[in-house]
Amino acid sequence: MPGENLNDLAAFLAVARERSFTRAAAKLGVSQSALSQTIRGLEARLGLRLLSRTTRSVAPRRANASCAR
Repeated sequence: MPGENLNDLAAFLAVARERSFTRAAAKLGVSQSALSQTIRGLEARLGLRLLSRTTRSVAPRRANASCAR
């Protein structure tokens, strides 16, 4: 389980840094769908939204932006 949690955090950091699920997924070597599910699961376990999503962009939420640097 701890390794899985670290992978989930690495996935969050990749999306936050790339500001794109597609680019982050390519960098991590996973599908965009799998990455999206990973982030959704992490958000559910933490009980908060980590990313602000629109149909055209993704960015860390204000409170999480400093963690992604």
